[in-house]
Amino acid sequence: MNKELKLPIKVIGTMSGTSLDGLDIAAVEFDYKNEKWSFNLLSATTVSYSEKWLKKLKNAPSLSGEKLIELHSEYGSFTGANINEFISNTGFKPNLIASHGHTIFHQPEKHFTLQIGNGAEIAAVTKTTTIADFRIGDIALGGQGAPLVPVGDKLLFNDFDYCLNLGGFANISFEKNGKRIAFDISPANFPLNFYAEKQGLLFDKNGELGKQGKLNIKLLSELNSLGFYKQNPPKSLGREWMEQVFYPVLTKYKISDSDIMRTIYEHIAIQIAKTSSGKGKILITGGGAFNTFLIERIKFHSLLEVVIPEQKIVNYKEALIFAFLGVLRIQNKINCYSSVTGASKDSSVGVIFKY
Repeated sequence: MNKELKLPIKVIGTMSGTSLDGLDIAAVEFDYKNEKWSFNLLSATTVSYSEKWLKKLKNAPSLSGEKLIELHSEYGSFTGANINEFISNTGFKPNLIASHGHTIFHQPEKHFTLQIGNGAEIAAVTKTTTIADFRIGDIALGGQGAPLVPVGDKLLFNDFDYCLNLGGFANISFEKNGKRIAFDISPANFPLNFYAEKQGLLFDKNGELGKQGKLNIKLLSELNSLGFYKQNPPKSLGREWMEQVFYPVLTKYKISDSDIMRTIYEHIAIQIAKTSSGKGKILITGGGAFNTFLIERIKFHSLLEVVIPEQKIVNYKEALIFAFLGVLRIQNKINCYSSVTGASKDSSVGVIFKY
């Protein structure tokens, strides 16, 4: 390692999920001793999107090529400016920045994905070497480009049999036959937020809206029969699948939104339980970990011991792990497993923008 990257190393990781909660920024210090990685999540925050930014990000898939490239740079500047403000507020001075960006397109079957937030802009604005575009390298090798968090699950959270993240989608990672595997299980907050927004709410707090509804067995059966659930991993979900496959099933049923939500809750819990069968401990993070009704339904269907860690880890585990992926990338170490993504080989992904 060069002088700049002596351990322990200070890194800022950023993440913006499909549920549009905001830009997560995490300040983490990593160390490596006795052949084991450790981390200290020192500080973290979420920068909520203004109405203007929410509109821009929601409308991004329909932009012209020129306007999309412009937004890519603009979002990079926005990310860099917010990192600078975070540094100013916390006094944390990073050796490195690792930015996931915000996903606009994800179609690995067509060999493309796009996370906006130009890494060159972030590096220039923050005057710090930045790693971005983590997914494109794996997709070029025939992989799904997702999920990437399992490397962190394996090396930083290996006390748990399963690591489940409840973000826009539910994804899981675990060891199977001596290899890490991981994949998207089902939608999670993505459709729940959609129906909450119809009621003028940002999200369904504690599952209150869904809890009021009645379970529709016919809809539940149809959702559980969708082709995606019969596919073997690696597999991943995106906005396109929701619009083309999931939502059209829901709109066929002339039932109340709360009944639809109640059925989606049961659907999510059933799919998670099917995926994580057996006994052991499951670590649950992501915004959905705070949804008491969703956790209740998962516990109802599963035999696993559910562990929800401290709030900071729940909220910022993905940003923390992208910071870690940046450390592995700058060391040219493997940070993407082909056993997870289906790529032709393990790789060290992420584009390095030196400052």
